[in-house]
Amino acid sequence: MDLKVNLQKDSYHIYIQQGLLDHVLDKLSPLCHGQKIMIISDDLVFSYYGEKLEKQLQSQYHVGHVIVKHGEQSKRFDILPEIYHQLLDFHLTRTDTIIALGGGVIGDLAGFVASTFLRGIQFIQIPTSLLAQVDSSVGGKVAVDLPEGKNLVGAFKHPSCVLIDPLTLKTLDQRYINDGMGEVIKYGCIFDKDLFQKLVSYTSFDDLYQDIDDIIYRCVDLKRIVVEKDLLDFGDRLALNFGHTLGHAIEQYYHYQTYSHGEAVGIGMYQLSLISQKLGLTKEGTANQIKKALDLYHLPSMAHVPVKDLKKAMALDKKNINQKLNFVLLKEIGNCFIYPSDLSLIDESQEV
Repeated sequence: MDLKVNLQKDSYHIYIQQGLLDHVLDKLSPLCHGQKIMIISDDLVFSYYGEKLEKQLQSQYHVGHVIVKHGEQSKRFDILPEIYHQLLDFHLTRTDTIIALGGGVIGDLAGFVASTFLRGIQFIQIPTSLLAQVDSSVGGKVAVDLPEGKNLVGAFKHPSCVLIDPLTLKTLDQRYINDGMGEVIKYGCIFDKDLFQKLVSYTSFDDLYQDIDDIIYRCVDLKRIVVEKDLLDFGDRLALNFGHTLGHAIEQYYHYQTYSHGEAVGIGMYQLSLISQKLGLTKEGTANQIKKALDLYHLPSMAHVPVKDLKKAMALDKKNINQKLNFVLLKEIGNCFIYPSDLSLIDESQEV
């Protein structure tokens, strides 16, 4: 499967193929014209796939690697100087390439490093988690976290290509398959009722895996369409943030240690839909449909956090434009809209 994100000079291909990780050079050789490639990965992912990737690349390139500890805590702003030092020690130049090998944390971190080191060098995404494959590896948004909130220091840096091998999902802990399903459910909620109905029709994860290539393709294609229309996240692309305003605040509240990104987004989607139903903005029963989908994939629907404790992080949300937060709400499953409001939309006396 092959998709192209059409962004003029920043256009790139997305390849989805089981076993693709065994044939990386076929895709990279036409793109990587320098002499060196630096792989940025985490300790878990690199232990699975690092040697395989390095052996292929070493036939044509001088290859190095930077390994960080797995988890959101490695996407901190203060981790950057050490990574830059390692790139300098490797004598990486502007004609060389960085490869992000890992999940969403590594894609964001490596992409931000590539966007800033030497004022920007080429990078390639090899996402190995479901969440990264269906969402974060596509679209060019890269960032690191600050103590005050998630993704507050970032850039737009498009990869030269994205290589998705669904077989890498076989090494994921089940929790992180569920985590990725939070973003998949999101796509069904905002854009594709048929996809949503398909997701809630499966009776086992084996059934899901049989269709995983098609599910990844559908999510990526939906994101491609939106990114091509709205490159810088001021219009249609805001829809992709459904559940994220609350979700990011929940992640930050727990210092990125209790809920994964997909889990927090699931909570945000459900809780915000409950609120918008009460306001008559969302069709009655929609929130319950979302909860059923979350339950099916063992995703939480409530964090038991007082809203008043989340509002500081929510006020710093990147979707805060002209002192208004652009909440993404649903009319019903498959049909979303942007609702400009402020934090008063969410009653601070309640828990989410």
